[in-house]
Amino acid sequence: MQATEELKKEHEGIELMLRILQAVADKLERGEPADTEHLESILEFLSVFVDKCHHGKEEEFLFPALQGVGVLRENGPIGVMLDEHEQGRKLVKKFKESAAHYKYGDTAIATSIRQIIGDYVSLLTRHITKENTVLFPLAEAKLGSNKDSELFGAFEQLERDRIGVGKHDEFHALLHQLQKTYLT
Repeated sequence: MQATEELKKEHEGIELMLRILQAVADKLERGEPADTEHLESILEFLSVFVDKCHHGKEEEFLFPALQGVGVLRENGPIGVMLDEHEQGRKLVKKFKESAAHYKYGDTAIATSIRQIIGDYVSLLTRHITKENTVLFPLAEAKLGSNKDSELFGAFEQLERDRIGVGKHDEFHALLHQLQKTYLT
């Protein structure tokens, strides 16, 4: 299914960012300073790529399509995913606030940043596993090829409208740069 394959591919980029985030937290744990420009770029990735783009595709198109074929929202897998999206948004908000304090010299907040990163990495790691192993196979089983094509087209349009042409490539370049900085 083309639509779920696109979401899985995005998960690969998100998982790479989660590894980068963990490396940033480890650096802070060792008492090393964090690069505030990197923190800002990471936060943009989390806010724009993860939330507006990836979660937007799921919330506005995939989840309603699944509800349309009988998958439960309340007390069901869609409700769980939506709740976790909201938890992620709250953690990113806390991360932004803490990173702003850190940027302006409050290095004591590094402990809070490490905790927020740990919570976020843990949440999204579990979340991605649930989507890849439960929700997406469910979508592939219940949604036909016509709905798949419709979803894929809607995903592409959302990406153009939300993040703009070329921004996806910029995020992949950022991932590559941060991967070289933090994971090699």
